[in-house]
Amino acid sequence: MSTTTTTTKTTTATETAPLKLTLAYKKEIHEEYKYSAYLPVYDEKTTFPPLQPFEHHDRGLVVNKQKPNLFSRTNTSLKVSKLTPSIGTEIRGLQLSQLDDRQKDELALLIAERGVVVFRDQDFKDIGVEKQKDFGQYFGPLHIHPVGAHVKDNLELHNIYLGPDNEYRNKRRNNRLTTTGYHSDVSYEKQPPGITILTLLSVPPTGGDTAWESQTIAYQRLSRPIQALLEGLLAEHSGFPQAEGARHDGHHVRREPIKTLHPIVRVHPATGQKALFVNPGFTKRIVGLKDEESDALLQLLFKHITFGQDFQVRVKWEEGTVALWDNRVTSHTAISDYNVHEPQEGLRHGFRITTLGERPRGVGGLESTWEE
Repeated sequence: MSTTTTTTKTTTATETAPLKLTLAYKKEIHEEYKYSAYLPVYDEKTTFPPLQPFEHHDRGLVVNKQKPNLFSRTNTSLKVSKLTPSIGTEIRGLQLSQLDDRQKDELALLIAERGVVVFRDQDFKDIGVEKQKDFGQYFGPLHIHPVGAHVKDNLELHNIYLGPDNEYRNKRRNNRLTTTGYHSDVSYEKQPPGITILTLLSVPPTGGDTAWESQTIAYQRLSRPIQALLEGLLAEHSGFPQAEGARHDGHHVRREPIKTLHPIVRVHPATGQKALFVNPGFTKRIVGLKDEESDALLQLLFKHITFGQDFQVRVKWEEGTVALWDNRVTSHTAISDYNVHEPQEGLRHGFRITTLGERPRGVGGLESTWEE
């Protein structure tokens, strides 16, 4: 990766000194790029204290399951289709930027029910950062990634970038046979993300898809004895490997890493459905089991998640696509299958807005715990 370092006079509410920004791209190859203001940077100075507990209100909790406002019969342009029987819905003819609060509430429930909802032909990437953040904040407080690249002056917009001048997102996968890596965003947080909104500003003509799997169906496929076993267990989710990797690569860590213990089977507050809440990205061990038992059970679940193609969906990005998903009931992975050094294969660039959800709760009142 080649980077350029510059110092700006931009300040934040918590810092009065100039911020040092590292540009994670080459300016000269993006001079005519419409979305250059969204290119990845690293704020190397701002730090944050640990996240504090808060009361979360799920927007999908008390809405009409028929969703009459979101799926209004007067909208003759509306087209809604399931991408697979078990996960994923695609919507055309409805603008996210124009939804009212009732429609947003119903959308929250739809995302919980279907795992991921893909909106096509959107103007969302052109409405400006403040409106983009306002839309996200409706569903919960916005998460600031502890180590990732972001949009200049907007730490809440986590940058998604893979191009010839920055291949960092694939760096740690160079020694693997596949770039696939299922995860639930920053699941180690005390109150992990609820809804995530991913907007791609530039997409390659082919390749760079994203795949999701249903943790709800993954749980349902397990035998009842295994379900019963898992329902009483907590698993450790750790942010330490991510932070240590960032420091090793010379990147700033904005918030010190933590470990949390979350129920392996989580109950969604709006739907009441049970879902697995482990993922190969951040789940490290099962509490109370011997090492060999924990490793064997986690590997069973990780393989189940990764290879369960009959409860997965693979989405091809188009111009104007925005994807929203519920991290409490899905895991996802980017699929980096195109050559960034071939100009005709295009550029994959976007931003992620992640909202924080409730403290995870499992079966029988089992709750997440952590050390203060």
